[in-house]
Amino acid sequence: MDNRAFEDSEKSTIVPSENGSRKRYTTESTESPDYSGSDVSIRQEKVRMKKTVGLISGTSLIVGTIIGSGIFISPKSVLDRTGSVGLSLVVWTASGFLALLGSLSYAELGTVIRKSGGEYSYIKEALGDIPAFLFAWTSVIVVRTSSMGIICLTFGEYMATFFPYCGSPIIPIKLVAALAIVSLGVINSYSTTLAGRTQVVFTFVKLIALIIIVIGGIVKLIQGNVSQFQNSFEGTTTSPSNIALAFYNALWAYDGWNNLNYVTEELKDPAKNLPRANVLGVMITTVIYLLVNISYLTAMTSLELLNSPAVAVTWGDRVLGGAAVLMPLSVLFSTFGAANGTLFGGGRVVYVAAREGHLPEMLSYVQCKYYTPFPSIIFTIVISLIMIIPGDISSLVDFFSFSAWLFYGVTVSCLIIFRFTKKDVERPIKVPIVIPILFVLIAIYLVIGPIIESPQIELLYAFLFIIGGLLFYFPFVYFKLKIKGFEWLTTSVQLLCEVVPSPYEPES
Repeated sequence: MDNRAFEDSEKSTIVPSENGSRKRYTTESTESPDYSGSDVSIRQEKVRMKKTVGLISGTSLIVGTIIGSGIFISPKSVLDRTGSVGLSLVVWTASGFLALLGSLSYAELGTVIRKSGGEYSYIKEALGDIPAFLFAWTSVIVVRTSSMGIICLTFGEYMATFFPYCGSPIIPIKLVAALAIVSLGVINSYSTTLAGRTQVVFTFVKLIALIIIVIGGIVKLIQGNVSQFQNSFEGTTTSPSNIALAFYNALWAYDGWNNLNYVTEELKDPAKNLPRANVLGVMITTVIYLLVNISYLTAMTSLELLNSPAVAVTWGDRVLGGAAVLMPLSVLFSTFGAANGTLFGGGRVVYVAAREGHLPEMLSYVQCKYYTPFPSIIFTIVISLIMIIPGDISSLVDFFSFSAWLFYGVTVSCLIIFRFTKKDVERPIKVPIVIPILFVLIAIYLVIGPIIESPQIELLYAFLFIIGGLLFYFPFVYFKLKIKGFEWLTTSVQLLCEVVPSPYEPES
């Protein structure tokens, strides 16, 4: 939607005049406006987000976003859907391998199309406006916001373990989740550097917690607690649908492997740091996840794991004794860090889609003092707050996974298209073509498998929601329908938030 607050403000900022009013000027202008007699200092600089993400912070963004609530809530669902310990561990390992295939493919995509926005930018370049808009529509309204909702609801549930409630009241959990979302919004709106440092700190803390779980599991194995790994494939399901749904839950725990591609324009030396951080982040996470699942099963039987309301807390009670309080604390750190990474990347999808005219233009503006995509972050947290109202984590995971893997498959297919349409583009990393082909085939299975054997009404809703985006695309994007009063709203947002357009400029 191309609703500009000012026709000539493509690169503008807002400054105070002598009488306290506000005026705008173009940052590209060679001549300053005439402020005769005033002492206003005009900053002649382009307003855009800075390159503040390096290899360490980039890897932390990936690991910190992946390791969130998933490793604490998904083991139950994966074990339940697979029917056996053996197959559940296979699913966890295979999911890590699939995430690695995806991260390698995304590394090449990110060096071919060096724009932020991840899937949106690649789909738009390869397939055009309509598929890109449908991705942005789904990601903005469902995928990223439901992910934030799931993570912060888990944060609230583990926070509730510190307080003795009568029964299991849901209102306090939702209030805590809402507070976490708002706090993250403040951090990400204030400073990209602060958000990055927050990610590094919380990633470090959660890795220490998971290493404690791994060490505890090794000690239990040495003590002979191996009963759950004997005849470990007994009871394995043969249902393709159940296996696909088990992958949904494991892959939900791995989600975030693509997060660095959302901030390519803020990444230092993306040609080197993007593939290195992607691969390193996924490999670290895969090893940790497998060892943590083994550790869980050394402290409790598969039946006890399935009946545990909070797996990490049960493990802590069995292994750490009086120090068990460390486990819910660790989950709080883990989920808060993951939600921070999700918001950091999700806000950039809104920002880039708005910059390309697929969302209201004001959502692409950047705060001229803090250089953060303030409107897109605020928009994302508002939708995330709405997503926590239903509060059903299980249904949110299935809805999220179907939508996410549909677009993951479409995105990696773009890499195959680019091999033919962008043959001459420099590729610092070029993966074997078999990797994206295998990834796309697996994504097709994950999307179609559950539908063929056991159709679920939630998946139909997800598909209808995606297609429903066309009801907004044609009037507001294709035909550029103007909404009366929207230009006034855009102007008001600029004045209130001190935000200005931030055009894309390719790297020289």
